Amino acid sequence: MPIFAPAAAPSRSELIEHLVRTRIAGDVATPRENNLSHYRKLANGDRHYWLGLELGERWQDEQDVLAVMAERCGVVDDPGHRSGQDTIDPEMTVGALDRAAAELRKAAEGRRRVLFATGHPGALLDMHGALAQSLHEAGCEIVRVPLGTVTDEGVVVQFGGVAVHERGASLWHTHSPAPMAAVLDQLRRKGELPPDLVVADHGWAGCAAQQGIDTVGFADCNDPALFLGEAEDTLAVTVPLDDHVTDPRFYEPLTSYLLAATQTQTD
Repeated sequence: MPIFAPAAAPSRSELIEHLVRTRIAGDVATPRENNLSHYRKLANGDRHYWLGLELGERWQDEQDVLAVMAERCGVVDDPGHRSGQDTIDPEMTVGALDRAAAELRKAAEGRRRVLFATGHPGALLDMHGALAQSLHEAGCEIVRVPLGTVTDEGVVVQFGGVAVHERGASLWHTHSPAPMAAVLDQLRRKGELPPDLVVADHGWAGCAAQQGIDTVGFADCNDPALFLGEAEDTLAVTVPLDDHVTDPRFYEPLTSYLLAATQTQTD
């Protein structure tokens, strides 16, 4: 049984309306102060905010980070806007979903090996699981994480083909790249090829992209690293969205839209 049974896909305009209404995009819950704090910490070299990417000294100016986030995520581009409401442009979200669908179609057409993972299991597990099910049905191999992959005082497990980090019998929200690094290391140790494509978020996506794997990432407006990675062509696509709104079912229309766009040329 698939984790997620997709409903009819919304039109582009219907999806944009839904994204704004649920605050997945538009006026999002993440305050401007939090966004700017994360941009500053990334620029100051705090690797927690690099999400597994190696950014070197290329992004030491907070204003350069803000400029990329305005261009690719749709946050307010005014450097003088220091507090209050910030935004994700829903048009950018849907445009990135279309680009992500193109990567998924390419994977399906090539019967590629794909690894799905999420650091936000409380919100995005169903979305990733539905995509994994769709690609499996299209003939892709969904990469299985080797048993006993231990990392960050926990273990990597899979639900519906989606890798997550478990600690103390709980699924953890994590930004760490260590779980993905552990998975890729275990695959190498077992003589298995790495994935051809990774679809993930947070450090799962950043680590895979840094190791040269084609990667589609999902990222919030306070997680700038993946957008910088896309700007540098390290990630294939980064989809801007609030990655943990109040109910995971709010992501279902987005998932249906993405599935429909993915399947357009694979049926």
